[in-house]
Amino acid sequence: MTMTHPTTIDETAPVIADHTIRIAAPLDRIWELHTEIDSWPGWQPDIAEARLNGTLAPGSTFHWTTAGLSIDSTLYAVEARRRILWGGPAHGISGVHEWTFTEDGDGVVVRTRESWSGAPVDADRDNLAAALDASLSSWLNALKRAAECADLA
Repeated sequence: MTMTHPTTIDETAPVIADHTIRIAAPLDRIWELHTEIDSWPGWQPDIAEARLNGTLAPGSTFHWTTAGLSIDSTLYAVEARRRILWGGPAHGISGVHEWTFTEDGDGVVVRTRESWSGAPVDADRDNLAAALDASLSSWLNALKRAAECADLA
């Protein structure tokens, strides 16, 4: 039996969040910050720990802790300096998370979309949608601060 991975978020999921931010920093810096998973806790205050098992490639997994939740995710797609997609089940929620990076003059437009489905989402859709929105907004703002702050060093 062959395992197939999602190629994008679940557009039919009951909760979908979609956020975009422009970061005034080079694409290489932003991509490196975002894909050096083991370093996330150093710039992303909502993440207590993160560990990539293997290389940054489809099929690799990583373990991370955020908001007190322990999560194991699988990388589904990695297009260097352009797109990364991961997901998996966590605490009854099936999540798929996509990030895209598009150069824009002297900066980069970063877009993140995430879908959640599962019994916990069905039971408390509004609160979980608000939590996901807040989480993605916080993550983008932390990425922006870290990438732009490096210019001051």
